[in-house]
Amino acid sequence: MHVYLHHGAIAGASHCKGIDTGFMSLSPWKIAFLGVIQGITELLPISSTAHLRAVPAFLGWPDPGSAFSAAMQLAALAAVVSYFWSDVSGTTVGAWRALRTRRWHEPEFRLTLVVIVATIPIVIAGASLSKVLNSCHSPLRTPMVIGISSLAMALLLALTERMASHRRTGDHITFRDGILIGLAQVGALIPGVSRSGATLTAALGLEFERAQAARVSFLLGVPAIAAAGLHEIYELAKYHLPMQGWYLLAIGLFVSSLASFVAIWGLMRFLERFSTWPFVYYRMALGVLLIAGSIYGWF
Repeated sequence: MHVYLHHGAIAGASHCKGIDTGFMSLSPWKIAFLGVIQGITELLPISSTAHLRAVPAFLGWPDPGSAFSAAMQLAALAAVVSYFWSDVSGTTVGAWRALRTRRWHEPEFRLTLVVIVATIPIVIAGASLSKVLNSCHSPLRTPMVIGISSLAMALLLALTERMASHRRTGDHITFRDGILIGLAQVGALIPGVSRSGATLTAALGLEFERAQAARVSFLLGVPAIAAAGLHEIYELAKYHLPMQGWYLLAIGLFVSSLASFVAIWGLMRFLERFSTWPFVYYRMALGVLLIAGSIYGWF
């Protein structure tokens, strides 16, 4: 056991009560490495949870836990807001202006309402399932469950890519779009599904162009990402996380935010030129690997 677990620090998932703080048993350089993994995979449709569960398992490290995964979403939030700053700031200012002048037909106000509608399902579902999702040794964080959900999501993405026409832009998003993408976002509560994967698949299924589907996916997901990350920070504070834990989280957040920005920059340019099939194949391979690893005891 590492020295920084002494003096009353939380000794990882195996000894935690209620909230999963397995990341406390990892060294700073391991946290930084997982921050890079989290940052890259959070905004790509390949599931950050699957990678934060699989990579430590194959390396023989402890599971960093759901608290680490959720808190690291604040890094993805920083990347999304900075990359889409013109969209986020324009929508916020426009919605406030429309609200103040009671011009309800303004597109910025309408988009804000669509974002709110898309956020409601995951808020309700997340609150209902929080004890199961965030508990130590959650049954949903087993490699078998993550492998199956990763494989299932790969098949859904493949089906959508095969059937979608990719003809719509994000300028004409409707409340129906918001509801359907919001419901798809709920699926991301299951580790291995991927929030970006679920919402991107839903947006593609609604006939959005690939790059526009990613843009819609990220913009509609901003409140959910913010809520998940801030809620986890609040829970860790309420749990009296020691200073060493905050130090490790700070390292992870800093590294992850840089990796997230690179990931979103690369994804947007990739989808302007190519299809999502590489992600489909990757998710299939990852799902098969996790399922096989569970069956043959590789973890």
